Amino acid sequence: MAYYGQQQQGYGQPGAPPPGQPDQNFLYSVFQRVDKDRSGQITANELASALSNGTWTPFNPETVRLMIGMFDRDNSGSINFQEFSSLWKYVTDWQNCFRSYDRDNSGAIDKNELKTALTSFGYRLSDRFYDVLVKKFDRSGRGSVAFDDFIQCAVCMQTLTSAFRQHDSDQDGWVTITYEQFLSLVFSLKS
Repeated sequence: MAYYGQQQQGYGQPGAPPPGQPDQNFLYSVFQRVDKDRSGQITANELASALSNGTWTPFNPETVRLMIGMFDRDNSGSINFQEFSSLWKYVTDWQNCFRSYDRDNSGAIDKNELKTALTSFGYRLSDRFYDVLVKKFDRSGRGSVAFDDFIQCAVCMQTLTSAFRQHDSDQDGWVTITYEQFLSLVFSLKS
């Protein structure tokens, strides 16, 4: 997870925690810096101010809201230290994934890079649909998807796929639902 002004130290050195599992003291110091009001909880606004998408623009507020919702186990609207630790690992894993598919190191994923990423996740979608995804998740209008928007795209795809599978009882990729069932499905999603 990119944190403004902070680089993780010690990775790859003897005795350092394995990649993806940062030292708890380091994480707690980051947590305390992000928790501006010293409440012991991090709000979406506090988290957004600490995250970097690598493009010198603020992290997508919708992505921050999704992540808070995913890790807020007690539904308080904020995350405690344990929830923050899980979120840190989640974002770090996505950051590593994003970098591996950003072949040209542009800081954004174009349509072909997004297709490669989602295909590796098991999605088999048409080129036309990838045009839709890029248009939906490209906030900059450059024809590519930044890191924070990539997370949002992947979370939305996973959430929608899980919801679809609940109705696809024979797992053939087809469902028959009423319009009201469709609306209930969409509006009940936690994304």
